[in-house]
Amino acid sequence: MNLKYIALLFIASGFTACNDLEDVNREEAEVILPELNSGTADFSTYVSLGNSLTAGFTDNALFIASQENSMPNILASKFALAGGGEFKQPLMNDNYGGLAYGGNRITEPRLVFNGSGPAALESVIGPVTVSTDLALNNPTGPFNNMGVPGAKSYHLLYDGFGNPSGLLTDPMTANPYFVRMASSNSATVLGDAMAQSPTFFSLWIGNNDVLGYALSGGDGSNPITPLDGAIGVGFTQTYGAIIATLTSQGAKGVVANIPDVTSIPHFTTVPYNPVPLDATTAAYLNSTSAYGAYNAGIVQAFAYLVGNGLITQEAADTEIAKRTITFEASETNAVVIMDESLTDLTGLNPALISMRQATADDLLVLSASTFIGTEAVPGNPQTVNGVAIPLADKWVLTPEEQEEIATATTSFNAIIDNIRQQAGLALVNTNEILNQLASGGITSGDYTLTSNLVVGGAFSLDGVHLTSRGYAFLANEFMKAIDETYDSNFVDSGQLVDIGNYPTNYSPTLQ
Repeated sequence: MNLKYIALLFIASGFTACNDLEDVNREEAEVILPELNSGTADFSTYVSLGNSLTAGFTDNALFIASQENSMPNILASKFALAGGGEFKQPLMNDNYGGLAYGGNRITEPRLVFNGSGPAALESVIGPVTVSTDLALNNPTGPFNNMGVPGAKSYHLLYDGFGNPSGLLTDPMTANPYFVRMASSNSATVLGDAMAQSPTFFSLWIGNNDVLGYALSGGDGSNPITPLDGAIGVGFTQTYGAIIATLTSQGAKGVVANIPDVTSIPHFTTVPYNPVPLDATTAAYLNSTSAYGAYNAGIVQAFAYLVGNGLITQEAADTEIAKRTITFEASETNAVVIMDESLTDLTGLNPALISMRQATADDLLVLSASTFIGTEAVPGNPQTVNGVAIPLADKWVLTPEEQEEIATATTSFNAIIDNIRQQAGLALVNTNEILNQLASGGITSGDYTLTSNLVVGGAFSLDGVHLTSRGYAFLANEFMKAIDETYDSNFVDSGQLVDIGNYPTNYSPTLQ
């Protein structure tokens, strides 16, 4: 079989700006703006808590430039004009990204644009030394930006999250980014934040409570956080405890809810039907030597079920249609996937496992783009992944898995809104914002941001995290929410940032 995989190609022209500027004629007029005031908020000690989106993670890494353009750091620069104090971040040692521990690399450098799509930094500029080493050069706190990449809601309360020994014994219990920040091995994210006696805080947590499940294709290795349970287990109790603690000393704040993660480019870029086949290869795959025998077995299995009164003919026809696998001479053949939601037929015939071809309702993870079309057995074209061998659960979000994510997101957001209303906190509806990005885009100044990978301007090369321009846009949304709740006037005094001053990509040579 002479199979090949259609690589993801991106338009390189205009990538640096991402959005073409239109000529706009404006009549300049002198406008006298009011002085900035903080309203009822006190920004003297601002602390931000959250995950990678708070830290400034972009292009699948954290690095100095991305941290300097993080959403909280942009906010802090405006808060400083209204009485805000110093805002300290746990800056990385370089602009390569990646982490090391005792000289051994534990996370990789950032992604870059190589002219056609996302690529590993070292594939473009050659080998680099990751100089941010947890055993050698951790910065000294306290830190105002307490965003910890990878953190779920309950991680903010976990007292082993910053213990370096956990990185060696059980990486699931310790986080390398918090190891760099923690005041002690037994410190908690929330405890280190409260030790600074914040007068104002921002909290954006909960994304990973559903995103982890989505990124793993819903395969069960990273489950959605339970809605209810003890503090540190259930989302409801944990989020309530976090807010109660943050406001216990009178601090005011702004929270953001959880976006629909299935709308981000990590799940919308790779098509369900990316397999090009010629007539000869398609005919082979449809023959009894390949899927022809499988299809015949499916028909026989359901005939047995119908004949024994175990299923109706109508239901059998529906199941057979779902499972039948066929190919044609085309550039757009659907991949073959595993789907555990299908009726399990292994009791009848072990060969009739739960597989089918993907449809437009399935979402393939971005990393599948480099896996589909590879050979499970190198040199054997009859072992092509996604064609001869079905994609495992981790590569695909089925409609049933998407529904689980949607249900959890809706429930979590209802909890967030209820708790923040009781506490009198401002809300940024990032769920609504990201849906707008996915459904046509949002215009800010001279730029329109969309959720398209590479050229949309909002999402970085990993398809999950925002660009610096995206973070700048969100900083404006945070200021608008603060104005609405605390009677400050960031908007009316002209303090919103021009998102065009923030990059959508970073040069591979940035050091």
